[in-house]
This record gives sequence, C-alpha cells and structure tokens, in this order.
Amino acid sequence: MTQFLPVALEHASRLINHGPTVLVTSAHGDRRNIMAAAWSMPVEFTPPRIAIVIDKNTFTRELVAASGTFGVCVPGAALIDLAYAVGTTSGRDIDKFDAFKIQSTKGPVLGVPLIESGCAAWLECRLISEPHTEQAYDTCFAEVVAAAADARVFANGHWTIDESNADLHTIHHLGAGKFVRAAEVRQAVAMPR
Repeated sequence: MTQFLPVALEHASRLINHGPTVLVTSAHGDRRNIMAAAWSMPVEFTPPRIAIVIDKNTFTRELVAASGTFGVCVPGAALIDLAYAVGTTSGRDIDKFDAFKIQSTKGPVLGVPLIESGCAAWLECRLISEPHTEQAYDTCFAEVVAAAADARVFANGHWTIDESNADLHTIHHLGAGKFVRAAEVRQAVAMPR
C-alpha cells in the first residue's frame, strides 16, 4: 500500500536530481498518455523548475503542448517492465493506461494523471512556454506546482534507500531494455583540509 505524502516544493528537485527514469503523464480533453523518459533534471529551486526531454514527434508532446501540463512519476524497481512497455509503445495506437491496466489519480493542482502504485514519487508540472526552444528542441521546461512521495522511501526532504523498500528504489535506463536500480547509499565523510 502506498504511503504518499506531500513534498515541500523546496525539496521537489531532490525527487529527480539523481537522474532516474521517469514516467511522463499527459492528458487533454478525453485523450491521455504515458511514456518513459530517461532525461530529466531540476534547473531552478525557487520556484522549482525542471527540464525534461520529450520528443517533438510523440503523442505525449502533442498532449503537453495542448494542455500546458504534465506529470512526472518516478517509478520504483517493481515497475521496470511497465516503464519499458510504455516507453516502447505509441499512445497514438492504444490507450496505454487501459492496455497496461495503469491506475492513476488526478493531481491536486492541475488534475494531470499521476501514478502512485509502484512509484516512489510524482511531480505535477505546468509547461513554461518557450516558443523558440519548443520548435527547435525536444527539451521542455516546466514549473513544479505540487509534489508527493511515498514516505517509505522519501521523507523530510531526503531519500531512504534500504532493503525494506527495494521495490521503490528508483531505476535508471542503460539502453536496450536494461535498467539498474538505486540500491546502496553511502554517507560522505568530510575530508581534512
């Protein structure tokens, strides 16, 4: 059972700053989609802003451009197969939420579809209009307007990665359907000067 709690926006960047594979959700009218993305990162702290690569030719990009909103869900290791499936299937051909039996909830601010089951966290995002960038590149910029995380793996602004929450460890795409999961945390020790 998920234990999602709101994340203070000042800590939202920590949900993706380590480069996990994410699931991008989008909706406009009665159409919706979900895709996997390997390139996302925080770019500002206050207000929290992110950059994410969403190919201009994808159905997701079409929905994001039409709605001006999207969700970023951080899947845990239990969702590797789902991340691969939604990343290799076009939403123009099928409703991936129905096809892969994905349950979603509506975001608290923008109403975008968000996934909690099997995910470590989510961010609800408002697209920042950058006409030149949008036409020339696949990179999208957005402001994070709400964030939440499963308290078993992220609480009080920090990740806790241990064996008790292995299914929620974030995943990182290596290519060709291969992923690694965040599985070990080491505490840095101050070096003498």
